[in-house]
Formats: sequence, structure tokens, C-alpha cells
Amino acid sequence: MNKLLPSELLRRLPVLHSQEGVEDPIVYAKFLFPLSGWTWFVTEGQQEGSDFIFFGHVIGFEAEWGYFSLRELEAVNINGLTIERDEYFDSTRFSDCLLALPSHGIKPSGGQSNSEQPRSR
Repeated sequence: MNKLLPSELLRRLPVLHSQEGVEDPIVYAKFLFPLSGWTWFVTEGQQEGSDFIFFGHVIGFEAEWGYFSLRELEAVNINGLTIERDEYFDSTRFSDCLLALPSHGIKPSGGQSNSEQPRSR
């Protein structure tokens, strides 16, 4: 079982593009890196070849919607610290995720639908 993508999450995560056009999509998982304010809010995902591709809202150097892969997340290891899945996160609307964010100087790009965000790789 993968710690970032357990079978329970895999079963309920919608496939890519299934929430496209939804103004306030459901977020199914939250990943974070403990050394920084980087946060990944996962709205969709699916297996593609030997990797699993997610779509969601990423807050890092900037805040934006985009694609990211399980392989990329698992590759992060700085002095033994890795990206973690918030095991206490319950699925909720994206707007609720934004309200719960601590203020750390980065303004998330909220209030836009997935269809207004470019979905390029």
C-alpha cells in the first residue's frame, strides 16, 4: 500500500477532467511538505502508464491549478523529510480548503473554476 495513495483514496478519487467546469470542486486529499508551506489539494487523478497523475491546486512559490505526479511527490526527500498526506483531511469543497489555510504570504488563486484554468502539461 502506498502511503500517499492508499487504496481507499484511489477508489473514491474521480478521474481526470471529471470535475472540469465545476466552480467549487471537491478536494479529496491534501499533501504537504513539513519544511515549507507547500500544499497540494487533490481534486482528480488517474493511472497513466507506470505513474499516477493528479490534478489540483498547488500552493508553493505561487498558487495555481495544475497536474503533478505521484512519482514527483515520492521523489522529494530532503534530509529524510518527505511529502506527507494529511491523514486527518476529510473531502471538502475547495473554497473550504482556502478558508482553513494559515496566512503565509501567498494568496491562493481561488474563486475560479477548473475550466478557466489551463490544463496543460
